[in-house]
Amino acid sequence: MVDADTWLARARDAVARTEVGAAVERFGVVEEVADGIAFLSGLPDARLDELLSFEGGQTGYVQSLDSDRVAAVLLDHAEAVAAGARASGTGAVVRVPVGPGLLGRVVDPLGRPLDGKGPVEGIRQDPIERPAPGIIERAAITQPVQTGTLVVDTLFALGRGQRELIVGDRATGKTTIALDTILNQQEGDIVSVYVAIGQKTSAVQRVVQTLTATGALARTIVVVAGPATPAGLQWIAPFAGTTMAEYFRDTGGHALVVLDDLTKHAACHREIALLTRQSPGREAYPGDVFYVHARLLERAAKLAEARGGGSLTALPVAETDAGNLSAYIPTNLISITDGQIVLDSKLFNEGQKPAVDVGTSVSRVGGKTQARSLRDAAETLRLDYAQFLELEMFTRFGGMPDTRVKAQLARGARIRETLRQPQHRPIALSEEVCLVLALQAGILDVLPPDRVTAFRTALADHVSSIPEANSIGSAPLEEVLRQALVTALTRLADEVKGA
Repeated sequence: MVDADTWLARARDAVARTEVGAAVERFGVVEEVADGIAFLSGLPDARLDELLSFEGGQTGYVQSLDSDRVAAVLLDHAEAVAAGARASGTGAVVRVPVGPGLLGRVVDPLGRPLDGKGPVEGIRQDPIERPAPGIIERAAITQPVQTGTLVVDTLFALGRGQRELIVGDRATGKTTIALDTILNQQEGDIVSVYVAIGQKTSAVQRVVQTLTATGALARTIVVVAGPATPAGLQWIAPFAGTTMAEYFRDTGGHALVVLDDLTKHAACHREIALLTRQSPGREAYPGDVFYVHARLLERAAKLAEARGGGSLTALPVAETDAGNLSAYIPTNLISITDGQIVLDSKLFNEGQKPAVDVGTSVSRVGGKTQARSLRDAAETLRLDYAQFLELEMFTRFGGMPDTRVKAQLARGARIRETLRQPQHRPIALSEEVCLVLALQAGILDVLPPDRVTAFRTALADHVSSIPEANSIGSAPLEEVLRQALVTALTRLADEVKGA
């Protein structure tokens, strides 16, 4: 119980510290609101991207400035804001929580929980728009990112700090490749962030269920901006997810961010631009759509040792229409990224999964990021497979190929069978090296093509029991180890053939 003298002393002190004088409060008034956009007057000091606070507790950010009013993109549903409502500038930009406390959580682009597990515990709030690291702050990309997908790791190796576009028609397995890459990081040191932009709720639920069932959710942050959410939330989603991933990069760790997908993000950007009456350009997209994605993807980098040596790898996803890679948004993203994995609907419908088109896919970082043991085992695998596809096309016109061509066709058929892989079953590096070595050494030539799958299954079940396979790592494949592996794999192939 506080006595009267103490209470009086506190009251006098509070009065003494109170500044007496006129207080100025600047606020704007909503003149018009529709489709997630609010036009306001009375905010002469508003700045681009400034966060606005509406009297009902809603928020939005300034998208464009006119001479007499500003256009704000709402981060809450437009029904909650009405004409005549007051809004004031906060002097801040949009920020999201970052830190290890977000791992294992499903959140919206503002960091608000969507999984019913209580409040999100972030270390601090970082702005969603951050400058990309400069040239001096970056280091060469030399460390691999093992995706667990054989065709990618073998033919189009990814490096830590790289930006690799996954592009293809709808329902060709783009999300599967990205998700399998996340699943393959469970035992590694890479933290993953999956950003769903405008994806169907059922598709996002399948992703979360897969991550939960495999235990990968514990090292993953899922950021969801569904198709029913305001356009403003969908627009900030990839930037918010990248900021969450940058925390781990900037603290010396390694992170992977999947942006699924930027085609929908570009459509959202176009929608906002048209509603705020910006000048349309090609295909009605605003002129800055390239800059929006460029400044986003440039934030992926491998930092120099002076900055901690962390890395942020980006896997943006883009959707094509009828395989048209020359469309506006795909060509923009191809020119920004360090390579692309192209998925072909024809291959997918033929049952070749993952449906990677090896002719148009490329990794511009090069094989120096590939695990050395896998590079030594693969040797000429990509060239052999490309020659097989070309020969197969020509032999469809008829004619009797000679013995050498028949042998190439037979070996190419086994390469194609080996590159098939069920979804959500990433392969360890040791198993990948054994499979590729069996191909290159001709061990699978004795098996009919339909028995190659049986060999893969047997290898997956027994690879841990092969002593030589346990010593496979990122180091070069020594000749002694190679010969020992060839002997063990030949014995396994004979067992499969006789079964």
